[in-house]
Amino acid sequence: MTASSHRTAQALDARRQKTAASLVRIRTTVDKLAASGGTTTMAVVARQADASRTFLYEHPEARRLVTDTAAQARGLTVDAEEAQHQMIEASWRERALNTEDALKAALAEIANQRKRIAELLGQIAELQLDWTDADVVRVTTANVALRREIRALTNDNERLSKRLTAARDNARFPDRRIAALEATIAEQLMAPPADG
Repeated sequence: MTASSHRTAQALDARRQKTAASLVRIRTTVDKLAASGGTTTMAVVARQADASRTFLYEHPEARRLVTDTAAQARGLTVDAEEAQHQMIEASWRERALNTEDALKAALAEIANQRKRIAELLGQIAELQLDWTDADVVRVTTANVALRREIRALTNDNERLSKRLTAARDNARFPDRRIAALEATIAEQLMAPPADG
């Protein structure tokens, strides 16, 4: 055995011993926490067992000791905790997929709206290009003339409405006059003849 391989073997042996000692401290700390009802987290175990968090996360046996004890402290088995974790993850995955679908639909709608806006802006630009100054003057003059005509027609309409109202009132007056005459004639017919 060469000196280099001998040093490597000694280093590996020292590392195994250090790992074993850390696992013993972790197991003792976890057991104490479980017995006292204390909180079992990676940070608490690492501090009390004088071990690094990296070791707790990377070493499978150390991680299992902490997670099993934490699950038992919460009254869950590792399987139940894993099932709960998977259920929560599935719920989030479904929400993410729904959000992704909604986002795709919103992006498609935005693209459609932008396309429609571009088409409408193009139509406006085409309309603006087709109008000459003479066209604008002609349309403005026609608009003014139409407004005058509307005012004249409105005045005529009001004058005719007043005439119609007066005619209706006049038509009611003869009806009343005729009714009064009929009543007078009826009275005269009913009256006894005068002696003469």
